[in-house]
Amino acid sequence: MAVTTKLLLAILLTAFLLSATNAVRDFQGQQGRQEGQRGTRLTEAQQCRLTRLTASQPTNRIESEGGVTELWDENEEQFQCAGVAPMRSVIRRNSLSLPNFHPMPRLVYIERGQGLIGITYPGCAETFQSQSQPFQAGREPREERGQGRRSDQHQKVHRIRQGDVVALPAGAAHWCYNDGEEELVAVSVNDLNHRSNQLDQNLRAFYLAGGVPESGRQQTQEGQRLQSRQRFQNIFRAFDTELMAEAFNIPAEIVRRMQEEQQSERGLIVNVREGMRMIRPDEEEGEFEEEQGRPRRGQQWWEEATGNGLEENICTMKIRTNLEHRTQADIFSRQAGKINHVNRQKLPILKYMDMSASRGTLYPNALLTPHWSVNSHCVVYVQRGEAQVQVVDHSGQQVMNDRVNQGEMFVVPQYFASTVRAGQNGLEFVVWRTSSEPMNSQLAGYTSVIRAMPIEVLTNAYQISPNEAQRLKTNRGGESFLLSPQRRSF
Repeated sequence: MAVTTKLLLAILLTAFLLSATNAVRDFQGQQGRQEGQRGTRLTEAQQCRLTRLTASQPTNRIESEGGVTELWDENEEQFQCAGVAPMRSVIRRNSLSLPNFHPMPRLVYIERGQGLIGITYPGCAETFQSQSQPFQAGREPREERGQGRRSDQHQKVHRIRQGDVVALPAGAAHWCYNDGEEELVAVSVNDLNHRSNQLDQNLRAFYLAGGVPESGRQQTQEGQRLQSRQRFQNIFRAFDTELMAEAFNIPAEIVRRMQEEQQSERGLIVNVREGMRMIRPDEEEGEFEEEQGRPRRGQQWWEEATGNGLEENICTMKIRTNLEHRTQADIFSRQAGKINHVNRQKLPILKYMDMSASRGTLYPNALLTPHWSVNSHCVVYVQRGEAQVQVVDHSGQQVMNDRVNQGEMFVVPQYFASTVRAGQNGLEFVVWRTSSEPMNSQLAGYTSVIRAMPIEVLTNAYQISPNEAQRLKTNRGGESFLLSPQRRSF
């Protein structure tokens, strides 16, 4: 009995020591990861030693048979500071942006047009069955005319429209098809600093078809420098043909068609010559139901939750929301304009991407209150109109005081104070932020830090009278982030 008790104690002591050792190792590993994260943030902060900010246009243009891909230079100082790579895609009517995936999250704003987008998540089920009502875009393919059409099943296909923000997670293959009557224009920001990207700070996209031909890289000297980093090629080209034929269990001739050099001559966006046909829910009856969080009819939802929660958290998540609903503005002023936000509360998938976006309209000569971003960089795109932008750094130096125009983009780094005054024709703009729940701190208006301070602090800080301090605090009345044009009277 005594031997048994001693043996039991020895086993318990050994288990305790092993548990303690593992706990120490886990703690050290966690500390190491935290140190690594701090080191990464420090490196990023060192990239933000900016003395001058300017609004810029895309510096690289990739022509494809079905559209154009325009890229801003991610090596530009302001984009390096924010750790982002902006791009703009123009997909012509009846054209397809070829399937690809990328190692960082991408948040897309649909500036114009409409279309269909499919995002394929690894491990998710093909929720659309052949019994659903098929969708036809253009004319039917020859092999599907008449009877004997083959069935198909695939993951969810989404309708996208002007004003939509679309979330594309890292590593998820996706494609986009323009079935509308005008060009589909999508402006995107890729977050290169996101934890999912463990490669480098260059924009990468892995294409499953198509690519940029070698001849397309021989442009200007600057164009060669940019394109040498942005090699968008079909990844199947480099695999052994017989190996791929075995992997897919298909004839080698089909693999050779997938690998053909001429595929890259078509570019990244291709014309759909035979039209496209796919299965998806009826839009008219399903649009409202989806917004209300109810499953659409004609769709088999993957309801079964597993231990890792993949289907529950990712497979059925919404990937888009619209920022042009007038009745859903988060900030509204009759005299100044409106702003719509989308963050992790409105679109939960943004929690995993750690990004958010806003779309704003400023009426002629209206202002955004001077403010700074507490927890994110801001990437601003001028959709329409013009404005005067001023940005000030920590040393009180003006790093930007420029007129910005339609199609231009600029960065306001975290904590840099900025303000915007719209031009005579007003301003429409889109902002991407590197946080899923961004916060601003305002200098003027009803919710400003100045209004929150005691009068005695202001009188001593600025050497002004109590009456002047009171006017400084309250002269904007109930206005907050959007400030109406005012005629100064003293």
